[in-house]
Amino acid sequence: MIIVIQCKDQVGLVGSIATILAKHQLNIVSMREHVDKAENIFFVRLEIEDGDTGGLEETLKEVLPPGAIIAVNPNPHKKIVVMVTKEYHCLADILIRNYFKTLGATVQCVIGNHATLQDICERFDMPFYHLSHEQYGRKELEQQMGDVIQQYAPDYIVLAKFMRILSPAFVARFPMRIINIHHSFLPAFIGANPYKQAFERGVKLIGATAHFVSNELDEGPIIAQQIIPVNHSFTAATMVKAGQEIETAVLANALKLVIEDRVFVYGNKTVVFG
Repeated sequence: MIIVIQCKDQVGLVGSIATILAKHQLNIVSMREHVDKAENIFFVRLEIEDGDTGGLEETLKEVLPPGAIIAVNPNPHKKIVVMVTKEYHCLADILIRNYFKTLGATVQCVIGNHATLQDICERFDMPFYHLSHEQYGRKELEQQMGDVIQQYAPDYIVLAKFMRILSPAFVARFPMRIINIHHSFLPAFIGANPYKQAFERGVKLIGATAHFVSNELDEGPIIAQQIIPVNHSFTAATMVKAGQEIETAVLANALKLVIEDRVFVYGNKTVVFG
C-alpha cells in the first residue's frame, strides 16, 4: 500500500505522519522524503503494510499544513493510452511488457496518425485508432483523439514517438498526464532531427529524455534521462539506431516510476524517488 504526500514544509512533519499511522495500526515498510528548501515544499512516499485506512486521509489533513496533497493507496494498476506515428521501437516494447503483464499498467488502446503500426497492434489484439491529420484539420483531429482517450479514462497518455505538436487546448484536457519521449538529452537539440543536429555538432554523448508535456515544446517537467557515449565513427544513421535503444529504455524507466507513484510534479520540476 502506498501513501504520497506533498505539502509546505514545517518542523515535525515526519513525526506527525508516523504518529498518525501508528494510531491506525499501520506499519511503515519504507519511507522516502525530500525537502525543496528554496520552495519550502515537503515530499514523502511511504510504503505501508496492508491495513485499515478508513479515515486516514482526513486524519492526516488535520496535522498537515493547509493545501496538502495526499493520496492514500492510489490505484496501483494504472491504465494508459499510447499515441504513435510511424516508429515502432517504443510501442513494441510497451506492447510486449503489456502482453506479459510486466508493464505495471494496462494499455487500453493505441492511437496513430498514420496506419503504419496498426498491424503490430492487431498482432497483440490491441485496439488501434487511425486518426490522420490528412483526414481532419488540427482542431478536429485533436477533438477526435481526445474523445477516444476520454472513452477509456486512462491515468496517463504516452507519446511513444508521436511526431506532432499538441495544442495548448489538448494539453489542458490532460494536465500532467501526457508523457513524451524526446530523442535527445534535453535541453539540448530541442525540436526535430536531434540526431542530425548532434551528428553535425560532433557531440560525444547522445541521450533521451522522458518528460511530461506542457504548453512549451519539449520544456515540460523531466521524469527520466539517460546518455550513452558516441564517437567519430558514428554516422547519423548509426546514431539514430543507438538513440532508439536509449529512447526505449528511458521511456520504460519513466513509465515504471510514474506507475509506481514515485514522481512528484511541482512547477516545472519533479522529485523522483527511484
